[in-house]
Amino acid sequence: MMIANLTKLEFAALDISRDNYLSWVLDAKIHLCANGRRKTIVDESDASPEENAKAMIFLRRHILEALKSENEVVDKPLVLWNALGERYDH
Repeated sequence: MMIANLTKLEFAALDISRDNYLSWVLDAKIHLCANGRRKTIVDESDASPEENAKAMIFLRRHILEALKSENEVVDKPLVLWNALGERYDH
């Protein structure tokens, strides 16, 4: 029996194809900004460890498993943000 993901996503998770990257990055920025965590993807030195952890939880929840696996050693939101940007940005 599979356990359902009980947490509803705020928007569609980033797909391994680059089809939804532009809408994903905009949605993620808006959400992080609305929750006072934009600095975690701009200059993590300005963010507290708690803010960085909450941003990482949010970002990892909104990417597909294959992308999580590729970035499993990444523990800072800015590093993850930049890695995804390098992979998908046009």
